Amino acid sequence: MQYAIRNQPSAKSMSKSDPNAPKRLAIIASKGTLDWAYPPLILASAGAAMGWDVAIFHTFYGLPLLLKDLEAEVSPLGNPAMPMKMPFGPDGFQKINWPIPTAMMATPGFNALATTLMKQTFKNKGVASIPEMRAMCVEAGVNMIACQMTMDVMGIKKEDLIDGIEIGGAATFLKYASENAMCLAF
Repeated sequence: MQYAIRNQPSAKSMSKSDPNAPKRLAIIASKGTLDWAYPPLILASAGAAMGWDVAIFHTFYGLPLLLKDLEAEVSPLGNPAMPMKMPFGPDGFQKINWPIPTAMMATPGFNALATTLMKQTFKNKGVASIPEMRAMCVEAGVNMIACQMTMDVMGIKKEDLIDGIEIGGAATFLKYASENAMCLAF
């Protein structure tokens, strides 16, 4: 089966109306768990490093990723594809993909355990933390947009958020995305 994408600019020519303008990437971050925080930040920082014009619209559960006091956790419950490998011990022990029963994932304290193990694994592999990735994005000029409606609904104030972000609604993001940006949602 073949699919056709119509009225989409090619990746090579993706820019504003100026063909010499940088490529544009528009990302929607709507999830705030530790595992879902990485994809938009990794892609945004990579795009910015390549000279692309990048924006991330943080909405609903993705908005807390902009909080000064970020406490992102991983939730293995409902994510059966998530491997549970140990970030410590002999190599053979670390390579075991531990099958965790769903009922155990619902046990109080299991999210904290899974979060600790994931953070340690990332640290062992030299992967930047979410606050470090977020700071890299801001330094690289990624336009971090906090959804105004979500801020109102969740009672989040501008002073609760990190510096260097823009506050705007869906129209702010759509205006950016409509200007020949490649769009991704997480």
